[in-house]
Amino acid sequence: MKTRLICASHSPLMYCYKKEPAQWRELQSAFKEQVEAIKTFDPELVIAFGSDHFNGFFLRLMPAFCIGLQAEAVGDIGGFPGVLDVPRNFAEDLAIDLRRDNLDPAVSYQMKVDHAFSQTIHLMLGGIAQKPLIPIFINCINKPFVPFQRSRILGEAVGRYAQRTGKRVLFLASGGLSHHPTRYYPAWGEAEKAVAAWQLSGGDDPDSLTREQWEQRLFDMHVEGAEMIARGERTAEQMCLNAEADQRFLDVLQSGKFAEFDHWDQDQMVSEAGIGSMELHTWIAASAAHLACGGRAPEVKHYSVALEIGIAAGVVCAD
Repeated sequence: MKTRLICASHSPLMYCYKKEPAQWRELQSAFKEQVEAIKTFDPELVIAFGSDHFNGFFLRLMPAFCIGLQAEAVGDIGGFPGVLDVPRNFAEDLAIDLRRDNLDPAVSYQMKVDHAFSQTIHLMLGGIAQKPLIPIFINCINKPFVPFQRSRILGEAVGRYAQRTGKRVLFLASGGLSHHPTRYYPAWGEAEKAVAAWQLSGGDDPDSLTREQWEQRLFDMHVEGAEMIARGERTAEQMCLNAEADQRFLDVLQSGKFAEFDHWDQDQMVSEAGIGSMELHTWIAASAAHLACGGRAPEVKHYSVALEIGIAAGVVCAD
């Protein structure tokens, strides 16, 4: 049984930037290298770890972990809409297996995912329905967060399940590194009334934006944000792009000693590297899954502070 690991950053601004980042070609080359590696590996099953930006999961009921038994991607900016090819039997078996392993993931019979899943899936697989894929959501957008330890333990258990399937499995993680997109996705209690009502209810509250209004807001604000960056009105410091903090994370990830993350102070990490750094839960989970299957420790293929797309961009892989 073989597995492969790919962790990659995502950003809506990849599709509406106004100025090309200095290492844009190197980033695209790293993406293309992984696309070719996936084609060669030819996975029979993909297990994708991702987050959400108030497009499918809302604060009225926010699970720490959730497995999609069926899933559809919405058409948010930077995302690719459509129905994912979720193998229902494997997704259900995974949920049952994890619960027997003393974990309690929620399940969704109608999961909605956004660009936090669909962008990387589309980019790496050539479309969101190209391979049988199980989506595993991790809450990375709003407190309370689970400790990194729980995501590590989840990943290890997912890896043990994947190993028992006997299939070639690609573990795919999307998100990070340092960035702080609260301009678009405000922290709870800091948004205007209609936006807060959307974050809570996803449109059910009478005070809420509609989905169309929410998606238009995101489109308009990201286009405006790209223009502000190009004009020098948004800085790396304002967006919490922090190469030093990222390197600390990547050093531990490449060591394969993921238990070191168990005691990291998440509040400090957010203050240094932004709320977007919490998306690295997905990298920890996917990397732990791969290692549990006997895979190698991750290797960094690309890192750059890509101000123009609002993130510190990374690509990590292992076979």
